[in-house]
Amino acid sequence: MTDDGARTPAVRTAIRSGLFVGIATAAYGISFGALSVAAGLDIWQTCFLSLVMFTGGSQYALVGIIATGGVAAGPSAIATAGLLGSRNAIYGVRMAPIVGTGPWWRRLAAAWGTIDESTAVSLAQPTGHLRRVGFWVTALVVFVGWNLTTLAGALIGDALGDPRAWGLDAAAAAAFLGLLWPRLRSRQTVAVAVGAAVVATALTPVLMPGLPVLVAASVAVLVGAFNWFGREPRT
Repeated sequence: MTDDGARTPAVRTAIRSGLFVGIATAAYGISFGALSVAAGLDIWQTCFLSLVMFTGGSQYALVGIIATGGVAAGPSAIATAGLLGSRNAIYGVRMAPIVGTGPWWRRLAAAWGTIDESTAVSLAQPTGHLRRVGFWVTALVVFVGWNLTTLAGALIGDALGDPRAWGLDAAAAAAFLGLLWPRLRSRQTVAVAVGAAVVATALTPVLMPGLPVLVAASVAVLVGAFNWFGREPRT
């Protein structure tokens, strides 16, 4: 904003980006609410997950594994959800200098709102002020919208019938693919993705739901740590 409080075109662009991304992301909450109820959670448990966990990938993973393996798969579901959610801690390291310091409640809100979408919109802006605008607008819109649409999805879950008939069961996979695809820009990242996918596919028929993902993550860490395919050729 300028000194007189008027919004500059750059600020309006950052706000629009946050609004568009936030609204589009929040729409997926309907599918999560319906899938969660179909997996056996009640409406209040479903809404509690969106309010407290607030990281779509982890939420989809949790209810997906429970839907497949039942209560017995609970430990695997929690471990997988925690593993996926750990990426937000990495985002936090990058976002901390941008969001800056302030009262404890603002730092807590920033940590809660640090997700894929708020980080992406923020880092797409050219200046520090615009990055903060993009971050807060996106985080607020996604948080409010995601929780509202989760409630809506949970309420109409029974009316929707089998989520697979509407393709809602594919929403999580589509979301993960959308996050992964832009990052496949080198032999190393492709090798990590392919290796993890092969291991998860091979182990899915023989291990409890959720465990193949954890084993595949270990393979990804191993390949990534040694950087076998990322070394530059000697000249």
